[in-house]
Amino acid sequence: MPEEKKSHAFMPYPVSTLSPRITPTDLSSFKSRGISEVERELKQKLTELRESYLSAIDHFNWNKLIYEADINFEPIVGETYHLYEVRSRRMLSMISPDQWHHKHLATVRLNVDRQWKLEELSQDIDQKSLFEA
Repeated sequence: MPEEKKSHAFMPYPVSTLSPRITPTDLSSFKSRGISEVERELKQKLTELRESYLSAIDHFNWNKLIYEADINFEPIVGETYHLYEVRSRRMLSMISPDQWHHKHLATVRLNVDRQWKLEELSQDIDQKSLFEA
């Protein structure tokens, strides 16, 4: 059985030395654009993740701080309370800062999911020093 000769007319590459020269396409601008776009997008995502992470840590620290404070009543969901430092102990109270002389740390609200949300931090309080103690 004789072998069939394939037609070279429809080959995707040149098969003769007389064919037009193949010059590779310069892809450096494509690559540099792609790299810069990917880097920019990933940096943005990493920044958002970092901010979200730091926010979650702060939220955790506030909840831990408040739940470890002295609470002499059962807080009601949706109500606002005040965190004080009384005799070097932390205490949650219903009394607003303008009605009590103790050191006011923060104003917080209890959410439906039993998590505390920081409403207002006292002006002279360093948040990091609260969490270190």
